[in-house]
Amino acid sequence: MASASTFLSHPNPHTNDAVFSSRNRFHSFRRFASQSNAKFKSKPISFSASATRPEPSRSSVSEPVSASQTFDVLIIGAGIIGLTIARQFLIGSDLSVAVIDKAVPCSGATGAGQGYIWMAHKTPSSELWELGLRSQKLWEELAESLVQKGLDPIKELGWKKTGSMLVGRGAEELEVLKRRVEQQCGAGIRAEYLSAGDLRVKEPELRVDKDTGAAFLPDDSQLDAHRAVEFLEKGNRLYSSEGRYAEFYNDPVMSLLRSGGSKEVEAIKTSRTMLHCRKAIVVAAGCWSGSLMHDLIRESEIVLDVPVKPRKGHLLVLENFNSFQVNHGLMEVGYVDHQTTVPHPNILSPGLLDQTLSVSMTATMDTVGNIVLGSSRQFAGFCTEVEETILSRIWDRAGEFFPTLREKPLSDFSKSREVRVGLRPYMPDGKPVIGAVPGLPNLFLATGHEGGGLSMALGTAEMLVDMVLGNAEKINSAPFAPHGRC
Repeated sequence: MASASTFLSHPNPHTNDAVFSSRNRFHSFRRFASQSNAKFKSKPISFSASATRPEPSRSSVSEPVSASQTFDVLIIGAGIIGLTIARQFLIGSDLSVAVIDKAVPCSGATGAGQGYIWMAHKTPSSELWELGLRSQKLWEELAESLVQKGLDPIKELGWKKTGSMLVGRGAEELEVLKRRVEQQCGAGIRAEYLSAGDLRVKEPELRVDKDTGAAFLPDDSQLDAHRAVEFLEKGNRLYSSEGRYAEFYNDPVMSLLRSGGSKEVEAIKTSRTMLHCRKAIVVAAGCWSGSLMHDLIRESEIVLDVPVKPRKGHLLVLENFNSFQVNHGLMEVGYVDHQTTVPHPNILSPGLLDQTLSVSMTATMDTVGNIVLGSSRQFAGFCTEVEETILSRIWDRAGEFFPTLREKPLSDFSKSREVRVGLRPYMPDGKPVIGAVPGLPNLFLATGHEGGGLSMALGTAEMLVDMVLGNAEKINSAPFAPHGRC
Protein backbone atom coordinates (compact mmCIF):
# COMPACT_ATOMS: atom_id res chain seq x y z
CA MET A 1 0.00 0.00 0.00
CA ALA A 2 1.23 3.46 -0.82
CA SER A 3 0.62 4.71 2.69
CA ALA A 4 2.98 2.08 4.07
CA SER A 5 5.82 2.99 1.74
CA THR A 6 8.53 5.62 1.80
CA PHE A 7 10.04 7.58 -1.11
CA LEU A 8 13.76 8.36 -0.99
CA SER A 9 14.42 11.06 -3.53
CA HIS A 10 17.50 11.65 -5.65
CA PRO A 11 17.68 15.44 -6.22
CA ASN A 12 20.48 15.29 -8.77
CA PRO A 13 20.15 12.46 -11.28
CA HIS A 14 23.53 13.28 -12.87
CA THR A 15 22.00 13.62 -16.29
CA ASN A 16 24.99 15.34 -17.79
CA ASP A 17 28.04 13.61 -16.32
CA ALA A 18 28.54 10.69 -18.66
CA VAL A 19 32.07 10.02 -19.88
CA PHE A 20 32.82 10.00 -23.59
CA SER A 21 35.71 9.45 -25.93
CA SER A 22 36.35 12.16 -28.47
CA ARG A 23 34.59 10.03 -31.07
CA ASN A 24 31.98 8.39 -28.90
CA ARG A 25 29.12 6.70 -30.72
CA PHE A 26 25.71 7.66 -29.34
CA HIS A 27 22.79 5.26 -29.17
CA SER A 28 19.20 6.39 -29.22
CA PHE A 29 17.00 5.63 -26.24
CA ARG A 30 15.88 2.00 -26.40
CA ARG A 31 13.27 0.16 -24.44
CA PHE A 32 11.93 -3.33 -24.87
CA ALA A 33 8.35 -4.08 -23.98
CA SER A 34 7.86 -6.29 -20.95
CA GLN A 35 4.89 -8.01 -19.44
CA SER A 36 4.66 -7.20 -15.75
CA ASN A 37 2.36 -10.15 -15.06
CA ALA A 38 4.00 -12.65 -17.42
CA LYS A 39 4.28 -16.26 -16.28
CA PHE A 40 7.83 -17.45 -16.74
CA LYS A 41 8.69 -21.03 -17.55
CA SER A 42 11.14 -22.81 -15.27
CA LYS A 43 13.00 -24.71 -17.98
CA PRO A 44 16.52 -23.50 -18.87
CA ILE A 45 16.75 -20.90 -21.62
CA SER A 46 19.45 -21.42 -24.25
CA PHE A 47 21.79 -18.57 -25.21
CA SER A 48 22.67 -18.08 -28.86
CA ALA A 49 24.64 -15.13 -30.15
CA SER A 50 23.63 -15.84 -33.72
CA ALA A 51 19.91 -15.24 -33.23
CA THR A 52 18.20 -12.32 -34.91
CA ARG A 53 18.54 -9.08 -32.97
CA PRO A 54 15.12 -7.76 -31.91
CA GLU A 55 14.25 -4.26 -33.04
CA PRO A 56 13.86 -1.91 -30.08
CA SER A 57 10.95 0.42 -29.66
CA ARG A 58 12.07 4.03 -29.57
CA SER A 59 11.14 7.03 -27.50
CA SER A 60 12.16 10.66 -27.47
CA VAL A 61 13.79 12.33 -24.50
CA SER A 62 10.58 14.25 -23.81
CA GLU A 63 8.49 11.10 -23.36
CA PRO A 64 6.02 11.44 -20.46
CA VAL A 65 6.07 9.13 -17.46
CA SER A 66 4.67 5.75 -18.48
CA ALA A 67 2.74 3.15 -16.52
CA SER A 68 4.67 1.19 -13.93
CA GLN A 69 6.19 -2.17 -14.74
CA THR A 70 7.43 -5.03 -12.59
CA PHE A 71 10.58 -7.13 -12.88
CA ASP A 72 12.31 -9.59 -10.62
CA VAL A 73 15.66 -7.77 -10.83
CA LEU A 74 16.47 -4.13 -11.53
CA ILE A 75 20.05 -3.23 -12.48
CA ILE A 76 21.14 0.41 -12.34
CA GLY A 77 24.06 0.85 -14.73
CA ALA A 78 24.58 -0.44 -18.28
CA GLY A 79 28.35 -0.71 -18.26
CA ILE A 80 30.17 -4.01 -18.59
CA ILE A 81 29.38 -4.90 -14.95
CA GLY A 82 25.66 -4.20 -15.21
CA LEU A 83 25.23 -5.96 -18.55
CA THR A 84 27.14 -9.09 -17.51
CA ILE A 85 25.08 -9.29 -14.31
CA ALA A 86 21.92 -9.06 -16.41
CA ARG A 87 23.20 -11.82 -18.68
CA GLN A 88 24.03 -14.06 -15.72
CA PHE A 89 20.51 -13.71 -14.30
CA LEU A 90 18.99 -14.44 -17.71
CA ILE A 91 21.00 -17.56 -18.48
CA GLY A 92 21.18 -18.82 -14.90
CA SER A 93 17.59 -18.43 -13.74
CA ASP A 94 14.05 -17.74 -14.96
CA LEU A 95 13.98 -14.24 -13.45
CA SER A 96 13.05 -11.13 -15.40
CA VAL A 97 15.58 -8.28 -15.60
CA ALA A 98 15.54 -4.58 -16.44
CA VAL A 99 18.69 -2.50 -17.00
CA ILE A 100 18.44 1.24 -16.30
CA ASP A 101 21.03 3.86 -17.17
CA LYS A 102 21.14 7.64 -17.20
CA ALA A 103 23.04 7.45 -20.50
CA VAL A 104 23.88 4.54 -22.84
CA PRO A 105 26.34 1.60 -22.78
CA CYS A 106 29.98 2.46 -23.42
CA SER A 107 29.50 6.12 -22.46
CA GLY A 108 31.39 5.57 -19.20
CA ALA A 109 34.57 3.80 -18.14
CA THR A 110 33.71 0.66 -20.13
CA GLY A 111 33.92 2.41 -23.48
CA ALA A 112 37.09 4.29 -22.58
CA GLY A 113 39.16 1.28 -21.52
CA GLN A 114 41.99 -0.64 -23.13
CA GLY A 115 40.23 -4.01 -23.07
CA TYR A 116 42.86 -6.16 -21.40
CA ILE A 117 42.07 -9.33 -19.48
CA TRP A 118 45.43 -9.76 -17.83
CA MET A 119 46.83 -11.48 -14.78
CA ALA A 120 50.39 -10.24 -15.28
CA HIS A 121 49.95 -7.26 -12.94
CA LYS A 122 47.99 -9.17 -10.28
CA THR A 123 49.60 -10.82 -7.26
CA PRO A 124 48.86 -14.42 -6.26
CA SER A 125 47.29 -14.75 -2.80
CA SER A 126 45.90 -11.21 -3.08
CA GLU A 127 42.15 -10.80 -2.70
CA LEU A 128 41.81 -9.76 -6.34
CA TRP A 129 43.69 -12.79 -7.64
CA GLU A 130 40.91 -15.37 -7.37
CA LEU A 131 38.29 -13.00 -8.78
CA GLY A 132 40.54 -12.08 -11.70
CA LEU A 133 41.46 -15.70 -12.37
CA ARG A 134 37.82 -16.84 -12.25
CA SER A 135 36.78 -14.05 -14.61
CA GLN A 136 39.56 -14.86 -17.05
CA LYS A 137 38.45 -18.50 -17.11
CA LEU A 138 34.85 -17.46 -17.80
CA TRP A 139 35.90 -15.17 -20.66
CA GLU A 140 37.91 -18.02 -22.16
CA GLU A 141 34.94 -20.38 -21.85
CA LEU A 142 32.70 -17.81 -23.53
CA ALA A 143 35.17 -17.42 -26.41
CA GLU A 144 35.43 -21.21 -26.78
CA SER A 145 31.63 -21.55 -26.81
CA LEU A 146 31.49 -19.12 -29.73
CA VAL A 147 34.01 -21.19 -31.67
CA GLN A 148 31.92 -24.31 -31.04
CA LYS A 149 28.92 -22.50 -32.54
CA GLY A 150 30.91 -21.59 -35.63
CA LEU A 151 31.34 -17.96 -34.62
CA ASP A 152 34.54 -15.92 -34.50
CA PRO A 153 35.42 -14.52 -31.03
CA ILE A 154 37.39 -11.73 -32.69
CA LYS A 155 34.33 -10.61 -34.64
CA GLU A 156 31.87 -11.06 -31.78
CA LEU A 157 33.97 -9.81 -28.84
CA GLY A 158 37.20 -8.45 -30.28
CA TRP A 159 38.70 -11.26 -28.18
CA LYS A 160 42.16 -12.62 -28.87
CA LYS A 161 44.75 -14.35 -26.75
CA THR A 162 47.72 -12.03 -27.15
CA GLY A 163 49.61 -12.82 -23.98
CA SER A 164 50.79 -9.97 -21.76
CA MET A 165 54.15 -8.69 -20.61
CA LEU A 166 55.00 -6.70 -17.52
CA VAL A 167 58.20 -4.89 -18.52
CA GLY A 168 60.86 -3.82 -16.06
CA ARG A 169 64.15 -1.94 -16.17
CA GLY A 170 66.99 -1.97 -13.71
CA ALA A 171 68.13 -4.58 -11.22
CA GLU A 172 65.43 -3.82 -8.64
CA GLU A 173 62.52 -4.12 -11.05
CA LEU A 174 63.93 -7.29 -12.61
CA GLU A 175 64.11 -8.93 -9.20
CA VAL A 176 60.48 -7.96 -8.62
CA LEU A 177 59.53 -9.58 -11.92
CA LYS A 178 61.40 -12.78 -11.16
CA ARG A 179 59.66 -13.13 -7.82
CA ARG A 180 56.31 -12.40 -9.42
CA VAL A 181 56.83 -15.09 -12.07
CA GLU A 182 57.79 -17.59 -9.38
CA GLN A 183 54.62 -16.76 -7.43
CA GLN A 184 52.43 -16.97 -10.50
CA CYS A 185 53.83 -20.33 -11.54
CA GLY A 186 53.29 -21.53 -7.98
CA ALA A 187 49.66 -20.42 -8.25
CA GLY A 188 49.17 -22.69 -11.23
CA ILE A 189 49.26 -20.37 -14.22
CA ARG A 190 51.72 -20.26 -17.10
CA ALA A 191 54.30 -17.54 -16.57
CA GLU A 192 57.83 -17.04 -17.80
CA TYR A 193 60.60 -14.59 -17.05
CA LEU A 194 62.08 -13.14 -20.24
CA SER A 195 65.66 -11.92 -20.21
CA ALA A 196 66.71 -9.07 -22.50
CA GLY A 197 67.52 -11.40 -25.41
CA ASP A 198 64.25 -13.31 -25.23
CA LEU A 199 62.25 -10.12 -24.85
CA ARG A 200 63.91 -8.58 -27.90
CA VAL A 201 62.90 -11.58 -30.02
CA LYS A 202 59.23 -11.35 -28.97
CA GLU A 203 58.97 -7.56 -29.20
CA PRO A 204 61.55 -6.30 -31.73
CA GLU A 205 60.37 -2.68 -31.61
CA LEU A 206 60.67 -2.42 -27.84
CA ARG A 207 63.76 -0.63 -26.52
CA VAL A 208 65.69 -3.34 -24.69
CA ASP A 209 69.07 -3.10 -22.99
CA LYS A 210 70.90 -5.53 -20.74
CA ASP A 211 68.90 -4.41 -17.69
CA THR A 212 65.50 -4.94 -19.33
CA GLY A 213 63.28 -7.97 -18.73
CA ALA A 214 59.65 -8.97 -18.55
CA ALA A 215 57.16 -11.28 -16.88
CA PHE A 216 55.36 -13.01 -19.74
CA LEU A 217 51.93 -14.62 -19.34
CA PRO A 218 51.03 -16.27 -22.67
CA ASP A 219 47.41 -17.00 -21.74
CA ASP A 220 46.37 -13.40 -21.06
CA SER A 221 43.98 -11.90 -23.60
CA GLN A 222 42.21 -8.75 -24.62
CA LEU A 223 38.85 -7.79 -26.10
CA ASP A 224 37.08 -4.82 -27.62
CA ALA A 225 34.71 -3.24 -25.12
CA HIS A 226 32.27 -1.94 -27.73
CA ARG A 227 31.98 -5.30 -29.46
CA ALA A 228 31.64 -7.09 -26.15
CA VAL A 229 28.84 -4.75 -25.05
CA GLU A 230 27.02 -5.19 -28.36
CA PHE A 231 27.33 -8.95 -27.96
CA LEU A 232 25.94 -8.82 -24.43
CA GLU A 233 23.07 -6.56 -25.44
CA LYS A 234 22.18 -8.78 -28.37
CA GLY A 235 22.19 -11.88 -26.17
CA ASN A 236 20.18 -10.22 -23.41
CA ARG A 237 17.57 -9.00 -25.88
CA LEU A 238 16.76 -12.55 -26.92
CA TYR A 239 14.74 -12.72 -23.72
CA SER A 240 12.71 -9.58 -24.36
CA SER A 241 10.07 -11.43 -26.40
CA GLU A 242 9.34 -13.57 -23.33
CA GLY A 243 8.90 -10.52 -21.14
CA ARG A 244 12.12 -11.27 -19.29
CA TYR A 245 14.30 -8.36 -20.36
CA ALA A 246 14.00 -4.62 -20.89
CA GLU A 247 16.34 -1.64 -21.24
CA PHE A 248 15.67 1.90 -20.00
CA TYR A 249 18.49 4.07 -21.38
CA ASN A 250 18.81 7.83 -21.04
CA ASP A 251 16.47 7.45 -18.08
CA PRO A 252 18.13 8.43 -14.77
CA VAL A 253 16.97 7.03 -11.45
CA MET A 254 15.21 9.68 -9.38
CA SER A 255 14.16 7.93 -6.17
CA LEU A 256 13.68 4.66 -4.31
CA LEU A 257 10.43 3.39 -2.83
CA ARG A 258 10.79 1.37 0.38
CA SER A 259 8.20 -0.86 1.95
CA GLY A 260 6.90 0.37 5.30
CA GLY A 261 6.91 -3.17 6.68
CA SER A 262 10.01 -5.04 5.55
CA LYS A 263 11.96 -1.85 4.73
CA GLU A 264 13.12 -3.52 1.53
CA VAL A 265 13.33 -1.40 -1.59
CA GLU A 266 10.29 -2.31 -3.64
CA ALA A 267 10.57 0.09 -6.58
CA ILE A 268 12.63 2.77 -8.25
CA LYS A 269 11.27 5.86 -9.94
CA THR A 270 13.09 7.01 -13.07
CA SER A 271 12.53 10.17 -15.06
CA ARG A 272 9.91 8.37 -17.14
CA THR A 273 8.45 5.44 -15.24
CA MET A 274 8.08 3.48 -12.02
CA LEU A 275 9.81 0.09 -11.96
CA HIS A 276 8.80 -2.37 -9.27
CA CYS A 277 11.10 -5.12 -8.06
CA ARG A 278 10.23 -8.60 -6.81
CA LYS A 279 13.65 -9.84 -5.75
CA ALA A 280 16.70 -7.57 -6.03
CA ILE A 281 18.02 -4.19 -7.10
CA VAL A 282 21.67 -3.95 -8.15
CA VAL A 283 23.57 -0.66 -8.25
CA ALA A 284 26.37 -1.02 -10.80
CA ALA A 285 26.79 2.64 -11.73
CA GLY A 286 30.57 2.81 -11.72
CA CYS A 287 32.13 5.90 -10.19
CA TRP A 288 28.66 7.45 -9.76
CA SER A 289 27.55 4.64 -7.43
CA GLY A 290 28.69 6.44 -4.29
CA SER A 291 27.00 9.78 -4.97
CA LEU A 292 23.91 8.01 -6.29
CA MET A 293 23.54 5.90 -3.15
CA HIS A 294 24.17 8.92 -0.93
CA ASP A 295 21.39 10.89 -2.58
CA LEU A 296 18.94 7.99 -2.73
CA ILE A 297 19.14 7.02 0.95
CA ARG A 298 19.91 10.35 2.61
CA GLU A 299 16.33 10.73 3.90
CA SER A 300 16.37 7.28 5.49
CA GLU A 301 17.82 5.98 8.74
CA ILE A 302 20.41 3.93 6.82
CA VAL A 303 23.99 5.04 7.42
CA LEU A 304 26.06 4.25 4.34
CA ASP A 305 29.08 5.80 2.67
CA VAL A 306 30.21 4.08 -0.52
CA PRO A 307 33.69 5.62 -0.86
CA VAL A 308 34.04 5.00 -4.58
CA LYS A 309 35.65 7.98 -6.34
CA PRO A 310 36.19 8.89 -9.99
CA ARG A 311 39.74 8.37 -11.18
CA LYS A 312 40.28 10.01 -14.53
CA GLY A 313 42.27 8.29 -17.23
CA HIS A 314 43.39 9.10 -20.79
CA LEU A 315 44.17 6.65 -23.58
CA LEU A 316 45.63 7.63 -26.94
CA VAL A 317 44.53 5.60 -29.97
CA LEU A 318 46.43 5.94 -33.25
CA GLU A 319 44.22 4.62 -36.01
CA ASN A 320 45.47 2.33 -38.80
CA PHE A 321 48.91 2.43 -37.23
CA ASN A 322 51.52 0.82 -39.50
CA SER A 323 54.83 2.15 -38.23
CA PHE A 324 55.44 -1.06 -36.31
CA GLN A 325 53.66 -3.99 -34.70
CA VAL A 326 53.09 -4.69 -31.00
CA ASN A 327 52.78 -8.46 -30.64
CA HIS A 328 51.54 -8.69 -27.06
CA GLY A 329 49.84 -6.57 -24.44
CA LEU A 330 52.57 -4.50 -22.75
CA MET A 331 52.65 -2.72 -19.42
CA GLU A 332 55.52 -1.27 -17.43
CA VAL A 333 56.11 -2.31 -13.82
CA GLY A 334 55.31 1.20 -12.58
CA TYR A 335 51.68 0.72 -13.58
CA VAL A 336 51.21 -1.62 -10.62
CA ASP A 337 52.52 0.98 -8.15
CA HIS A 338 50.39 3.75 -9.61
CA GLN A 339 47.24 1.71 -9.07
CA THR A 340 47.60 2.14 -5.32
CA THR A 341 47.98 5.94 -5.18
CA VAL A 342 45.79 7.47 -2.47
CA PRO A 343 43.91 10.72 -3.24
CA HIS A 344 44.60 13.84 -1.20
CA PRO A 345 41.55 14.88 0.90
CA ASN A 346 41.54 18.31 -0.77
CA ILE A 347 42.32 16.94 -4.20
CA LEU A 348 40.30 19.52 -6.14
CA SER A 349 42.29 22.40 -4.66
CA PRO A 350 44.36 24.32 -7.25
CA GLY A 351 47.89 23.00 -7.50
CA LEU A 352 47.10 19.56 -6.08
CA LEU A 353 45.69 17.93 -9.22
CA ASP A 354 49.10 17.53 -10.84
CA GLN A 355 50.43 15.82 -7.72
CA THR A 356 48.02 12.94 -8.22
CA LEU A 357 48.80 12.47 -11.90
CA SER A 358 50.74 9.36 -12.88
CA VAL A 359 51.55 8.13 -16.37
CA SER A 360 52.66 4.58 -17.09
CA MET A 361 53.38 2.91 -20.40
CA THR A 362 50.75 0.48 -21.64
CA ALA A 363 50.51 -0.58 -25.28
CA THR A 364 48.16 -2.88 -27.17
CA MET A 365 47.14 -3.41 -30.78
CA ASP A 366 43.42 -3.86 -31.33
CA THR A 367 41.81 -6.15 -33.88
CA VAL A 368 41.60 -3.49 -36.61
CA GLY A 369 45.23 -2.37 -36.44
CA ASN A 370 45.03 0.60 -34.10
CA ILE A 371 47.67 1.03 -31.45
CA VAL A 372 46.30 1.98 -28.03
CA LEU A 373 48.74 3.81 -25.76
CA GLY A 374 48.32 4.72 -22.12
CA SER A 375 47.81 5.33 -19.53
CA SER A 376 47.22 8.14 -17.08
CA ARG A 377 45.68 8.15 -13.62
CA GLN A 378 44.52 11.23 -11.78
CA PHE A 379 41.97 12.38 -9.24
CA ALA A 380 40.16 15.30 -10.86
CA GLY A 381 36.60 14.92 -9.66
CA PHE A 382 34.10 14.21 -12.42
CA CYS A 383 35.99 16.26 -15.00
CA THR A 384 36.16 14.48 -18.38
CA GLU A 385 37.88 17.14 -20.47
CA VAL A 386 40.72 16.03 -22.73
CA GLU A 387 44.02 17.42 -21.47
CA GLU A 388 46.65 17.79 -24.18
CA THR A 389 49.46 18.03 -21.65
CA ILE A 390 48.59 14.56 -20.39
CA LEU A 391 48.48 13.18 -23.93
CA SER A 392 51.94 14.62 -24.48
CA ARG A 393 53.20 12.85 -21.37
CA ILE A 394 51.67 9.56 -22.54
CA TRP A 395 53.35 10.03 -25.92
CA ASP A 396 56.71 10.87 -24.36
CA ARG A 397 56.53 7.91 -21.98
CA ALA A 398 55.65 5.54 -24.80
CA GLY A 399 58.59 6.93 -26.78
CA GLU A 400 60.96 5.86 -23.99
CA PHE A 401 59.94 2.27 -24.70
CA PHE A 402 59.38 2.49 -28.48
CA PRO A 403 62.09 4.67 -30.09
CA THR A 404 60.26 4.71 -33.43
CA LEU A 405 57.60 6.92 -31.88
CA ARG A 406 60.19 9.62 -31.32
CA GLU A 407 60.65 10.05 -35.06
CA LYS A 408 57.41 12.01 -35.35
CA PRO A 409 55.71 14.54 -33.08
CA LEU A 410 52.28 13.68 -31.75
CA SER A 411 50.84 16.54 -33.80
CA ASP A 412 51.48 14.54 -36.96
CA PHE A 413 48.72 12.15 -35.88
CA SER A 414 46.08 14.81 -35.18
CA LYS A 415 43.83 13.54 -38.01
CA SER A 416 44.21 9.88 -37.22
CA ARG A 417 43.89 9.73 -33.49
CA GLU A 418 41.16 9.04 -30.99
CA VAL A 419 41.32 10.12 -27.37
CA ARG A 420 39.49 8.10 -24.75
CA VAL A 421 38.76 9.72 -21.42
CA GLY A 422 37.13 7.68 -18.70
CA LEU A 423 36.42 7.86 -14.99
CA ARG A 424 37.49 4.66 -13.28
CA PRO A 425 35.49 3.73 -10.17
CA TYR A 426 38.26 3.81 -7.55
CA MET A 427 37.98 2.25 -4.10
CA PRO A 428 40.57 3.26 -1.46
CA ASP A 429 41.38 -0.34 -0.52
CA GLY A 430 41.76 -1.39 -4.15
CA LYS A 431 38.91 -3.93 -4.13
CA PRO A 432 35.47 -3.71 -5.74
CA VAL A 433 32.36 -3.67 -3.57
CA ILE A 434 30.12 -6.67 -4.29
CA GLY A 435 27.26 -7.59 -1.99
CA ALA A 436 24.12 -6.57 -0.14
CA VAL A 437 23.81 -3.10 1.41
CA PRO A 438 23.63 -3.35 5.22
CA GLY A 439 20.08 -2.57 6.32
CA LEU A 440 18.64 -3.01 2.82
CA PRO A 441 18.84 -6.76 2.18
CA ASN A 442 17.48 -6.71 -1.37
CA LEU A 443 19.73 -3.84 -2.52
CA PHE A 444 23.12 -4.91 -3.83
CA LEU A 445 26.28 -3.07 -4.90
CA ALA A 446 28.64 -4.07 -7.70
CA THR A 447 31.10 -1.26 -8.22
CA GLY A 448 34.63 -0.02 -7.53
CA HIS A 449 36.54 -2.16 -10.06
CA GLU A 450 38.79 0.80 -10.96
CA GLY A 451 40.53 -0.13 -14.24
CA GLY A 452 39.60 -3.82 -14.03
CA GLY A 453 35.91 -3.80 -14.90
CA LEU A 454 36.29 -5.75 -18.13
CA SER A 455 38.75 -8.24 -16.67
CA MET A 456 36.63 -8.93 -13.57
CA ALA A 457 33.15 -8.57 -15.06
CA LEU A 458 32.13 -12.19 -15.56
CA GLY A 459 33.41 -13.27 -12.16
CA THR A 460 31.63 -10.36 -10.51
CA ALA A 461 28.38 -11.24 -12.29
CA GLU A 462 28.61 -14.87 -11.23
CA MET A 463 29.40 -13.91 -7.64
CA LEU A 464 26.54 -11.45 -7.27
CA VAL A 465 23.94 -13.66 -8.95
CA ASP A 466 24.97 -16.57 -6.71
CA MET A 467 24.39 -14.29 -3.70
CA VAL A 468 20.91 -13.32 -4.84
CA LEU A 469 19.88 -16.86 -5.77
CA GLY A 470 21.48 -18.47 -2.72
CA ASN A 471 23.83 -20.62 -4.79
CA ALA A 472 27.10 -21.99 -3.47
CA GLU A 473 30.03 -19.60 -3.93
CA LYS A 474 32.62 -20.35 -6.61
CA ILE A 475 35.13 -18.10 -4.84
CA ASN A 476 35.11 -16.33 -1.49
CA SER A 477 33.01 -13.16 -1.63
CA ALA A 478 33.79 -11.96 1.91
CA PRO A 479 36.68 -9.61 0.92
CA PHE A 480 34.33 -7.66 -1.34
CA ALA A 481 31.36 -7.28 1.02
CA PRO A 482 30.14 -3.72 1.72
CA HIS A 483 29.97 -4.36 5.47
CA GLY A 484 32.83 -2.61 7.24
CA ARG A 485 33.89 -0.84 4.05
CA CYS A 486 30.90 1.42 3.35
